[in-house]
Amino acid sequence: MTNPARRRYVTYACALGASALTAAWPTETRAHAPPAMRRASRWPLYRQFLERFVQADGRVIDYSTPSLQSTSEGQSYGMVFALVADDRDAFDRLWRWSVAHLGDGRLDDKLPAWQWGRRDDGTWGVLDRNPAADADLWFAFALAEAARLWQAPSYAGAARALLRRAAEQEVVTLPGFGPMLLPGPQGFIDDGPDGSRRWRLNASYLPVPLLRRLAAFDPSGPWDKLAAQAARLIGAVSHAGIVPDWSAYRAGGRRQGFVRDPVKGDVSSYDAVRVYLWAGMTPQQDSTRPALMQALLPHAARVAGRAAPPEKMYAQSGKVEGTGPPAFSAALLPFLQAAGSPALATQMARAQEIVGAPSGPGAPTYYDTVLGLFGLGFMEGRYRFSASGQLDM
Repeated sequence: MTNPARRRYVTYACALGASALTAAWPTETRAHAPPAMRRASRWPLYRQFLERFVQADGRVIDYSTPSLQSTSEGQSYGMVFALVADDRDAFDRLWRWSVAHLGDGRLDDKLPAWQWGRRDDGTWGVLDRNPAADADLWFAFALAEAARLWQAPSYAGAARALLRRAAEQEVVTLPGFGPMLLPGPQGFIDDGPDGSRRWRLNASYLPVPLLRRLAAFDPSGPWDKLAAQAARLIGAVSHAGIVPDWSAYRAGGRRQGFVRDPVKGDVSSYDAVRVYLWAGMTPQQDSTRPALMQALLPHAARVAGRAAPPEKMYAQSGKVEGTGPPAFSAALLPFLQAAGSPALATQMARAQEIVGAPSGPGAPTYYDTVLGLFGLGFMEGRYRFSASGQLDM
């Protein structure tokens, strides 16, 4: 994997505006079928997502990157939003594009590449073939739920194929800790000269509701165990409610246990904000909920009295920097609600800035918009997760 951290915030194309970039797209049109737009009209932010970031062929574009990249994350998130919007046309277009471009035409025998876009020589194609484990699980979740909600068994077969590969290639056993999800099959395990081994981990890749649904769909898989492990991981790496984007686990040599990530350190920002999002959406009756909230609750107090969440926090020192975008406010809404925080109203008002924001320089990015769809969609009652992880809408 050429960029194991796979983070996306390089300011580039957003300053140009979508219209100026049309000529660079490898397809010709962004028009959407009228039925899909009629369904989308019931969810304004979803319509905004389709209009600004999704091509007619189902490609989700992140304009904030020089390569105008599409990722397995964006494709899988888009499919979940299409499910919530009951937009099967968009769902199918997103999945077909993913199979064709991230899977070279088939995903029954492999996991999808995580990154596709414009290469340095001006051609378009896969930029990094290493899969991203969180997107692999979100794809499987979306397909399993599509099979249930739309009574279409063919989606279930695709979900099972992805889960089989993910369990084989992306789940490891950490000595002294147990099963854990790697961020991807390649590039996240290092062997030291003293005989030690280090695994790099990302807590935001383990949404408990998602894992509960996968466990019900694939009972023989490791998904229920991973749900419990997610809470243990967050409890182990968080300090005063701050969860780092990345962490590491070391075994062998002179020390065993969780350590500071060797690449990203202990910063908490664009990745880890999703940890609070997933925790807030975890059903109250889930066995992991008390541990999750106990580990994260100090962050609710940190946000109270602030106009906006910080953009960066540091787990060890507790230092905070910058002002997070309105999308951070949106991502925190379910968590703040679950915590009974007085900050909820302030952050709700700020999150609403994403909806209907004009396009052009300074407009919400792809990632801003998907955080808004998750957080605001949940708060608006557009979806919930049941105890078994099914979408309730």
